[in-house]
Amino acid sequence: MKQLLYNANILTMNDNYDAYENGYLVIQDNVIQELGEGLPAGYHTYNEKYDCGQGILIPGMVNTHTHVGMIPFRSLADDVPNRLERFLFPLENRAMTADLAYASAKYAAAEMQLAGVTTCSDMYYFEDDIASAVKEMGSRAILAETIIKKSPDTTADYETLDYAEYFIQRWLEDDLITPGIAPHAPYTNSTESLQKAAAISHKYNVPIMMHVSEMEHEMVYYAEQYQMSPVAYLDSIGLLNNRFIAAHCIHLNSEDIQILKHNQVGVAHCIGANTKSAKGVAPVKELINQEVNVGLGTDGPSSGNTLDMFTQMRMVANFHKTYNRDRSAFAAQEIVGLATIGGARVLNMADEIGSLEVGKKADICLVETQSVNMFPVFDPYSALVYSANAGNVEAVWINGAQRVLQKQLAQHDLRTIRSDLDSSMSQFKVIVSEL
Repeated sequence: MKQLLYNANILTMNDNYDAYENGYLVIQDNVIQELGEGLPAGYHTYNEKYDCGQGILIPGMVNTHTHVGMIPFRSLADDVPNRLERFLFPLENRAMTADLAYASAKYAAAEMQLAGVTTCSDMYYFEDDIASAVKEMGSRAILAETIIKKSPDTTADYETLDYAEYFIQRWLEDDLITPGIAPHAPYTNSTESLQKAAAISHKYNVPIMMHVSEMEHEMVYYAEQYQMSPVAYLDSIGLLNNRFIAAHCIHLNSEDIQILKHNQVGVAHCIGANTKSAKGVAPVKELINQEVNVGLGTDGPSSGNTLDMFTQMRMVANFHKTYNRDRSAFAAQEIVGLATIGGARVLNMADEIGSLEVGKKADICLVETQSVNMFPVFDPYSALVYSANAGNVEAVWINGAQRVLQKQLAQHDLRTIRSDLDSSMSQFKVIVSEL
């Protein structure tokens, strides 16, 4: 089946940043077959036609780091110090279940689709159930079981490793779900468990992801115990490679950046969560200058409170211009790149997604320009970064299937998804009231 999207301002996000002011794009099954200016020959014969209304057509956005099972935690204890130890870890161990993770993941996938996010990279628990939910919603994702000494779905880290390998084997050949493995952090895993996780990643050639250089106490611990940074420690025990996705990376020195570059590690930059928690601003300019792949992540909905890239893009602009004291730093085109092709490179998926090019998967986002906040549009990149919000997402296609139509889920009912999640949260709410 062929679908024709036309009358669009197309930003391809390819290497040349090619754009078509009055463009069209043809979807054949699940890939992009053709795109260009005007209309294709024989356009009247196409099965489906979609008038983009001169909206901005971009690649589906890529969320490089999140925890989709944590929707129930959103807005809980947002301003409480030591929130991770005080609320999140205890609640996860007492209240998180497979059913709750599944219901949360469906809701999170819906939220991301409605915001133009077509791919996410997730680390959490009960990932087999999460994979079923994300697959049902039709989203693309890297999903990785979190490895930690005690988790809600196991009782010891070696059991988590067994579960992670089982999960990888189950989903290894799926067309939308890429399984992976995710040691929580250097300081919450033993060296032995980290190396076992790396061996599993190598065995199946799947991604490995981790929170890295995020916490100040983490930096102090590795300086005192190992006389090195967490990045140097991970390198010394053989964990870093081009399958490694490092989330946060707030506290990096110049040696760390060179280690990340040498090992071709991708960095998930979570500006919203990092600054909300007062942890700092990662040296993204230096990473990019050293040709380290960087993409944007929201972190979990409890940490950043939102799963959309528009919020992240604007915060990248505002924080990093201020941090570098340079209004010209991080031009809008570059920031849109971080949310699309940059994220795809971090996830090692740039051959398939991240830009609108012939042969790539048809993961596409249409941002309308008719709403009051979207006029005028002198520069479409600036409009996306500084004017647009998730509510401007008009339509979304993932793997060639339309998932959002006229700002609504095309194949699911959001009210039902929300109601199901609310029902699954009944015991969770009781436990919250006891903390």
